[in-house]
Amino acid sequence: MNEWAYQAIEWLSVSGLKIGLIVVLAILARAMARLLANRLFRAVRKSDSSAEGLKRIDTLGSLIKHILSWTIVAIALIMVLDELGVEIGPVLAAAGILGLAIGFGAQQLVQDIIGGFFILMEDQIRVGDVVEIAGKSGLVERVNLRMVVLRDLAGSVHYVRNGQISTVTNMTREWSRYVFEVGVAYRENVDEVIGILKEIDEELRADPEFRDDILKPLEVLGLDQFADSALIIKAFTTTRPIQQWRIGREFNRRLKIKFDEKNIEIPFPHITMYMGEDKQGLTQSLNVEVKGKAGAN
Repeated sequence: MNEWAYQAIEWLSVSGLKIGLIVVLAILARAMARLLANRLFRAVRKSDSSAEGLKRIDTLGSLIKHILSWTIVAIALIMVLDELGVEIGPVLAAAGILGLAIGFGAQQLVQDIIGGFFILMEDQIRVGDVVEIAGKSGLVERVNLRMVVLRDLAGSVHYVRNGQISTVTNMTREWSRYVFEVGVAYRENVDEVIGILKEIDEELRADPEFRDDILKPLEVLGLDQFADSALIIKAFTTTRPIQQWRIGREFNRRLKIKFDEKNIEIPFPHITMYMGEDKQGLTQSLNVEVKGKAGAN
């Protein structure tokens, strides 16, 4: 057996075993870190079982597990390089210079990371929230230091870089609200309409299917506008997060049924027909035929 083979066997028996041990320990450390993180966050979830608390725990838990995993990989890589005889000092110095150069050349990435850090630290967005950011809205499926992933009602997925987020509109933070702007004809009695709104709210809060999602009785603000063809009565209901649209749709359904029963008119657009004029300024005639029901006078 030649000298090269002896050197290879010697290297494998010493450095090779060390490198293998480092890789195995790194894999075990990643698994242990994930296991401990899962147990820790499971205990925290038990202490704060509210929907808002669970959202925040899930968001931070995912981020912390990724940070721990990559930290372990980086440490293992440095130890492997050391066993291979690579000088760590110059490598770290070169990595620092390279990182500085990348920072100047990838300002958008740095901006995304800084923006993501403050979004997570200030608890602006959590997994499970419905938000509007950078002109896109939807359910938050994932949030990290790089971007926020949204899925809208049509099922489309939007990837929004954190650096593009200047304003966050969170529609499901702690509680939600659905605003009603009910339009009725000018002939209708406003007090009667307000009474119907409160009646429907009482029915919903007594319904087992909806009562747990409504946090407060309906608050009627009163007659809000004298619009072109309608009186606008404004009110709002307060619900659990993300339930405002479900409650609002059911409220509107029952409101339409109740208005039909009470013969309360919901205004609709009217069309004015202009027949035009000829050169003499005379309006053209329009023949209209009105057909009544059989037996009508």
